[in-house]
Amino acid sequence: MKYIYTILTFFTIATTSLHADIIMGIVPQQSPLKLLKVWKPISTYLSEQTGEKIIFKTEKSINKFEEVLYNGGYDFAYMNPYHYVVANKKQNYIAHVRANKNIRGILVMKTGSSLEKLKDKNSRYLFPAPNAFAATLLTKYDLVQKFGVSIEVLNNALYVNSHDSVYKGISRGIGNIGGGIERTYKNMNDKNVKKSLNIVHTTKAYPSHPFAFKPSMKKEVRKKIVDALLKMPEPLLKALSVKKLKKINHTEYDSVKSLAIKLQIMPK
Repeated sequence: MKYIYTILTFFTIATTSLHADIIMGIVPQQSPLKLLKVWKPISTYLSEQTGEKIIFKTEKSINKFEEVLYNGGYDFAYMNPYHYVVANKKQNYIAHVRANKNIRGILVMKTGSSLEKLKDKNSRYLFPAPNAFAATLLTKYDLVQKFGVSIEVLNNALYVNSHDSVYKGISRGIGNIGGGIERTYKNMNDKNVKKSLNIVHTTKAYPSHPFAFKPSMKKEVRKKIVDALLKMPEPLLKALSVKKLKKINHTEYDSVKSLAIKLQIMPK
């Protein structure tokens, strides 16, 4: 009897080990609570569709997310385009899916503010994080190239961890000009904050945030996740402000890599 129990115990352990948790990392563009509301149903859907245990994980800040991502801490992740070209270089993450629309950065100011504030050396700029792709890198590039803002002024920018914090900070007068993206601005729940702001500039479009996978993930597991993402129901897509996800090729992000090299922020 003891022998049978030992065999059954071993079988149970072996069976459960076949389905180790798969960690899905999500870049924290918004508060963890808001991300949980959007992404927990998605992780549940992916788990049901694939038969794998998909665990949603985010971090308190974009900087912390970058640290975990660049050390290979997620099995697959939803990240900004700059994060992707770095994660690909450092850990060979490969992008397979993204939204069928491109991404643009936006600059917001408080309603009634003068555009001259863009060039005022005393203006305070707010961005979510130094390496937020569209909200920081693209908007900074345009501020220098199109509006003649000096690098010295932008070096004094304040980084406030999330897009929502940028919008609230501009609304409350903590800063004069803030960087964000169209999606997070559109999805902002605080109507009073949104009403107090205007979008004063929109950047050129680039490929949007990809879902990228570690090369160590088994091909059959990756395929199941990719297939499930491509068939994601409309309510879940709507929560992401996305109409459709599409399968992509890694080379789509060559333009992002070129921009990172031009901005001298591509790691060697």
